[in-house]
Amino acid sequence: MAPRGVNPDGNFSAAEKVNGSGLPSAVKTNPPPDGGFGAWLQVFASWVLIFNAWGISITFGDYQAYYESGRLFQQTSSNISWIGSIQAFLIFGVGAVAGPFYDRGYLRLILLVGSFLVVFGHMMLSLCHEYWQVLLAQGFAVGIGGGCLFVPSLAVMQPYFSKNLGLALGIAATGSSLGGVIYPVIFINLIDKVGFGWTTRVIGFVSLATLIIPLSFSKMRIKPAGVRSIIDKTAFTDGPYLLCILACLLGYIGCYTAFYYIAYFGEARNWMGSSLALYLVPILNASSAFGRAVPNWLTDKLGPTNVVMPGALLTGVLLLCLLAVHNSAGLIVIAAFLGFTTGVFIATPPVLFISLTKDKSKVGTRVGMAFAIVGLGVLAGGPGGGGILQRNPDNLDWTSTWIYAGVCTLASGLTFAVLKFWRGGPNPLAKV
Repeated sequence: MAPRGVNPDGNFSAAEKVNGSGLPSAVKTNPPPDGGFGAWLQVFASWVLIFNAWGISITFGDYQAYYESGRLFQQTSSNISWIGSIQAFLIFGVGAVAGPFYDRGYLRLILLVGSFLVVFGHMMLSLCHEYWQVLLAQGFAVGIGGGCLFVPSLAVMQPYFSKNLGLALGIAATGSSLGGVIYPVIFINLIDKVGFGWTTRVIGFVSLATLIIPLSFSKMRIKPAGVRSIIDKTAFTDGPYLLCILACLLGYIGCYTAFYYIAYFGEARNWMGSSLALYLVPILNASSAFGRAVPNWLTDKLGPTNVVMPGALLTGVLLLCLLAVHNSAGLIVIAAFLGFTTGVFIATPPVLFISLTKDKSKVGTRVGMAFAIVGLGVLAGGPGGGGILQRNPDNLDWTSTWIYAGVCTLASGLTFAVLKFWRGGPNPLAKV
């Protein structure tokens, strides 16, 4: 039976109070409009936040390939990937810490701090010439800023939607796809014309211009009823919730290995020049837009586990298919398909964690905890994949790297299958 205040399909009922993360509690209030200009304006503002928080983060694959060339500094693949991995991990981790500030109504302050750090980090990055400088500017400053933007991007939308929540989250999630197209294209087209410094400054100015939109229009629909705790101890005895975290973590290992190394793979194999290799990242992210919007639309109809499970399995198969690629055409095709299937790992986790939380007053805490743990998969995917790749620096081990990514993602799909059986039983058509 669905918990009180929640429809049998896992969506929020019409009479629900929203806590500090924009999520329901037991107290009744006006029902979510579930549409209309004001609601969709919040989706657009959240789309812009994700455009900058995650669009910039998943652009790091091109930075990885550029840093590998040694034109800015000399470091191993694993050390270089720590920059992007720390950035992505902080987007997850800082979100859990920023949640209580959001609960106190400090939306504008969080957005201002996040916007400043994203822009400031890029301006400082444009002046960097040493590895440690880049790590501080791009890894820590931009990462913390992105974490401040990530919490409002999800929380602001949720009080405005009930039945269409999955669709709204999916549309907003496509912001990272377009950001992951536009920012790499800027990088590719400017890096040889104006150099690293001005290329990075232009990206910073684009962030500044676009972030004015959420600073102007993002609005909390309902004042938080209370401040969430950072940790919910009952979560550690919730088997399905923990299993879902494990599945997502394994999936992120495979995804981020691909995100960071696919461009370098094409260049290192001499199948394509550096410019064409860098375009693999925007190709992957462009197709990912469909892989984020469509699955989240399907979660409202089929259930999130039924959507993410086949997506994870297909991603694992595609990563293993990289072992059979021998030319640029094959690599481009794999990148396009990978973009679509990896989209489920970006778009569906919020819906999964919401559906797995019976006490909706704890959703904010549980989502924050889950993402902080899932973010560890980014560290295992980036630096972990780089460590495998350069076990022998004179002979890059691409075979082991793609096996590592593919097996982890297949294990993610199988873990989701166990979760589906746990919650829905042997019925393959059960909505889970």
